[in-house]
Amino acid sequence: MKYAITVDAGTTNTRAVLFNERREIAAQESRSTGVRNTAIDGNNSKLRTAVRECLEGLLAGENIRYEDISVIIASGMITSNVGLTEIPHIPAPAGISELAAGMRSVLLEDVCPIPIHFIPGVKNTSDPIALDNYESMDIMRGEETETIALIHEIPKNRRVLIVLPGSHTKFVSVNECGQITGCLTTLTGELLSVITNNTIIADAVGHQFVGEEACDRELLLAGYQNAQKTGLGRACFSCRILSQFTDLSKDQLASYLLGAVLRSDVMSIRNSTALSVDSSSIVLVAGKQPLQQAICEVLHFDGYFKEILAYNNNDSIPLSGRGALLIAHHNNLL
Repeated sequence: MKYAITVDAGTTNTRAVLFNERREIAAQESRSTGVRNTAIDGNNSKLRTAVRECLEGLLAGENIRYEDISVIIASGMITSNVGLTEIPHIPAPAGISELAAGMRSVLLEDVCPIPIHFIPGVKNTSDPIALDNYESMDIMRGEETETIALIHEIPKNRRVLIVLPGSHTKFVSVNECGQITGCLTTLTGELLSVITNNTIIADAVGHQFVGEEACDRELLLAGYQNAQKTGLGRACFSCRILSQFTDLSKDQLASYLLGAVLRSDVMSIRNSTALSVDSSSIVLVAGKQPLQQAICEVLHFDGYFKEILAYNNNDSIPLSGRGALLIAHHNNLL
């Protein structure tokens, strides 16, 4: 049996997945090490060690050798200047063919004895950037691979807006040919974390985010509408007003705060030149609850997009691994 391995290294974590010939997960390994360590230390030795340990852990767990591995595919920040090897972004429009063609095979003998195939990131344009066009520029590393996995789940020949929530939320526009036409990044996750934990609003919400089960729709939309009317700063302080003069719970106020922060994301989607979307685009929202539900709720409330879908991963295969296998297969590596 020949196995395949996918490696996804981000800012803070590295994950490797071993797939059998039926493309089922045979084993997984992860380490709490990412490119953040490279940025702090000034070298990538910790990241190299983390990737090597993940790979060796997969082999040891299944009692196999590198001779049993047909291909190792890597994506994410591992291809950046603070990763294992820098692979230049390829410009949009970029689909599975362009990503497959842009893959680089690199042998890193101190990491593993066989080459690793790196998937490039995507940038919105190759044009020179200045003050008159910088807003249309954006970059991604890793989300392009997740996008390839997601667009295989939706109707063909349609424009799509992929939503990938996280510390840095990514919005990715895809054309009718299945090519990424642009992406837009916001700091929503980080911003929500700072407000929740490091401002006067921390007391109102009890230093807690919305609970995992569900958010309060009424309070979510109240925060969204207030931010739309008075701006994010005022809407956030109004969270303290509500905590002082109403009997709303901390969980409800966390929903209110989430709605206020998400308003800026909807504004970005509607007004940014970084994306190529219109009201006919299908919106596919990935991510975990309750954030996925909250994003769907505010987009429905906004009313611009007519078809909004929530992606449910039923087989536990990470999007990064699924997309990496699709790209590798397109490149005849599987």
